[in-house]
Amino acid sequence: MRLEPYWLSTAPAFTAGATGDLPSRADVVVVGGGFTGLSAARTLARSGADVVLLESGRIQGEASGRNGGHCSPGTAQGLSDLIGAHGVEAATRYYRAYDDAVDFVERTVAEEQIACDFVRRGKIKLASKARHVPGLVRNHEALRKYLDLPVELLSASDVQRELQSDAFHGGLLDPRAAQMHMGKFGTGLATAAARRGARIYERTPVTDLRPLGGDRFRVTTSRGQIEAGKVLLATGCSNHGPFGWWQRRIVPVGSFVIVTEPIPDLLDRTLPNRRNYVTSLNFGNYFRPTADHRLVWGGRARFARSNPASDAKSGRILRASLGRMFPALRDVEIDYCWGGLVEATADRLPSAGKHEGLYYAMAYSGHGTQMSVYMGDLMADTLLGKPRTNPWVRDQWQALPGYAVRAWFLPFVGAYYRVKDVLY
Repeated sequence: MRLEPYWLSTAPAFTAGATGDLPSRADVVVVGGGFTGLSAARTLARSGADVVLLESGRIQGEASGRNGGHCSPGTAQGLSDLIGAHGVEAATRYYRAYDDAVDFVERTVAEEQIACDFVRRGKIKLASKARHVPGLVRNHEALRKYLDLPVELLSASDVQRELQSDAFHGGLLDPRAAQMHMGKFGTGLATAAARRGARIYERTPVTDLRPLGGDRFRVTTSRGQIEAGKVLLATGCSNHGPFGWWQRRIVPVGSFVIVTEPIPDLLDRTLPNRRNYVTSLNFGNYFRPTADHRLVWGGRARFARSNPASDAKSGRILRASLGRMFPALRDVEIDYCWGGLVEATADRLPSAGKHEGLYYAMAYSGHGTQMSVYMGDLMADTLLGKPRTNPWVRDQWQALPGYAVRAWFLPFVGAYYRVKDVLY
């Protein structure tokens, strides 16, 4: 078992990165080489801006290359819960933004001819307990009533025709959801940005940001300094670098993934429609097949940070849960295991805007594949003076009480959600 992300291990290498010294200035400096930053760099360069992207490690080395491979519409909460928290107008606006984001990823793949196995096969939210079915019913009713979406409520017997498992009591099918190879997409997106003129510097961490008036900043890196006409932060939940204001508002929570050996015949029997799937427990699972006939099986497993020992322990937990849910897969070999960080916010919604002269887009709260690509493009247009409606601008974004980058409370949060899964 290899302790590395399947997406990154099996993706083509990115060979179009910039080398040598930094230029003395650029119209825009993008900080972060995940999907947000790469998408922004592509749009900026395509519009003629002189753009430099700075990545502390390798492109897509963090969340963009360490996720479960889903590209599905919908927020972290169901629409009915969003309406209860934010009202109908805001909730439907948030939900439509995710629809637009999946469509934008599909257009980007087509425009740049990125070979990343993009396909729409749908997603099923699975009721792990009978008491979770009413929540799916409420969400189905809200999606049909307020957005007229082609979602379908599934009975337990319907689910058994979808999955070779008797673990579920119902489901909610959204046929518009997509999946793709994240590593191939990331390399393709980065190559497209570089081809259009963006200069992408890997292994160039930002160590200081000094305002020079207006939107201008002096950006200090391990490779030298550069003067930026504008700066876009696409750092996600990074706890390294001069990003303290954002670090106090995002809690990085570990999520873990395993990938099986190729099992084409077993997948045909176990997941005949090869969709995206997610269970309704807090300590639940998300899973999907790959184009080369593997199963990607992820979950929170533990409320812990990712490191080799933690990843290996979480991998054993995930393997056990896979065997319980799908007995036919109990003895398959596990080829890959890794961990990553989910950007958890208090309301589980993204944030994008401007703070003290710095533009930013981040905090996708576990639903970032599609939204990061979309928001990179939207924020690039904002920097270019072509503002669009930003669904994630906040009047106020409060720091998390008692949080100062060190997530001391995560074991207690984990214990709370484990108890909640038992009782509810």
